[in-house]
Amino acid sequence: MKELIKKLVETYGPSGSEDRIRDTIKREIQGLADEVKVDPLGNLIATRKGDGARILVAAHMDEIGVVVTFIDENGFLRFSNVGGVTPHVLLGERVVFANGTIGVCGAEKLDDIKDLKLNKMYIDIGARDRKEAEGKVSIGDAAGYWREFSDLGDRLVSKSMDDRIGCAVIIEAMRRVKNERLPNEVCFAFTAQEEVGARGARTVAYGVSPDIGIAVDVTGTGDTPEGWKMAVKLGAGAAIKAMDRSLVAHPKVKELLVEVANREDIPYQIEVLEYGGTDAGSIHTSKEGVPSGVISIPARYIHTPSELVDYGDVESCVRLLVETIKTPLKGRF
Repeated sequence: MKELIKKLVETYGPSGSEDRIRDTIKREIQGLADEVKVDPLGNLIATRKGDGARILVAAHMDEIGVVVTFIDENGFLRFSNVGGVTPHVLLGERVVFANGTIGVCGAEKLDDIKDLKLNKMYIDIGARDRKEAEGKVSIGDAAGYWREFSDLGDRLVSKSMDDRIGCAVIIEAMRRVKNERLPNEVCFAFTAQEEVGARGARTVAYGVSPDIGIAVDVTGTGDTPEGWKMAVKLGAGAAIKAMDRSLVAHPKVKELLVEVANREDIPYQIEVLEYGGTDAGSIHTSKEGVPSGVISIPARYIHTPSELVDYGDVESCVRLLVETIKTPLKGRF
């Protein structure tokens, strides 16, 4: 899967600008579904038709980024955030625009670094003045982190693991069940605009009207020095969500995932995330309500250019997703 992961994480695609990553994923899933379509919001939906329960499996394909708000007379770009961007993480980092223009994130002189905010920062694209800068970028152009994929063996590092690693899990699962007759109808959705409010998942769930929803996304860990205390760590397997800020996992969905993991001897851990949310937050409140849960990939340094995951955990998530969609669920929800 490493070649697939590298391809996905290095592709440009901030929220609202998913065209390039959507086309990349569309090529990867060619021949793996009975029907592939793009909805009006830009979500990519691939369906394996069947007579059983309808399962919606969703991973978001967008990434966090920045958007140009102003260009000054010296050619420096002022910007705002697209999703959860942190000023201290941005400082000194490089970003890339859709046309390939590279910029460096800098900041005004501050008496105290604690005062660093986005409105005190700028992007330097090497322009001498406004005219030269406007020849490269325009107001409203979005950029994402510019950083390559690094293979550390059992650990993988890159920007936008959130949530291209979830997309990779779904694609690999689709590959593994390609020649199998599934007992359920499965809609695999690669959603848009999750980082700005899980907007794509809301429209997907409304259109698909599933019996059950499963998001595949990253989650934090509690295994770094003096880090946030939570009972999730790298290398301990797939994380099955109990709760986050956007969702209390439906008991039957959580029980299903635990049941499958135990049955198939798949390493897993139970996750309670005290911050953040996933596409399941939008899916479970769609229409009259959708029983929903999450398969999470443990990750360190989320929303930085160097998000780190464990390859064994990724494999556990693939196996858990494969065995779940192969489990007959008609009448269970």
